[in-house]
Amino acid sequence: MDELLVNAGVIGIGATLVMDMVALTLKRGFGIRPLDYALVGRWAIHACRGQAVHRPITATPPVAYEAMVGWGLHYLIGVMFAVVFLLWSGEGWLAEPRAIPAIAFGALTVLAPFLVLQPGMGAGLAARRTPRPGTSRLRSLTAHLSFGVGIWVAAVFLSTMT
Repeated sequence: MDELLVNAGVIGIGATLVMDMVALTLKRGFGIRPLDYALVGRWAIHACRGQAVHRPITATPPVAYEAMVGWGLHYLIGVMFAVVFLLWSGEGWLAEPRAIPAIAFGALTVLAPFLVLQPGMGAGLAARRTPRPGTSRLRSLTAHLSFGVGIWVAAVFLSTMT
């Protein structure tokens, strides 16, 4: 179990870093604004206080430490997803990481924002209440596919270190 958690920590943090590097590249190269993780923190803090749905989250007053909480959750969720992926894929995958299972899993993780975060933040299921739902969905899918690529890249890195 300890080895699983260490591997998931390395892979989850690495995959989330890849996701963030892709977001930064899209921002600098194409002017596409990434998700504001302070808003994720605001949502999470208010959810812990009993308000899990907002209309929209930007109309909810800011709270102390929301950016720190949001960024921390972003990486913690990446590690949690890595635990799930490693349990699902088995020990054999980590010995010889393959891209397709990791990218497919990354695509599957887009269900988290579609079904939990976006509705909670007032954007509706799969961002249906946003001005351009298709664009919002594509951005989410791109982010989560890059997370899947990051799982694979981090696992390849990890397998060269052992």
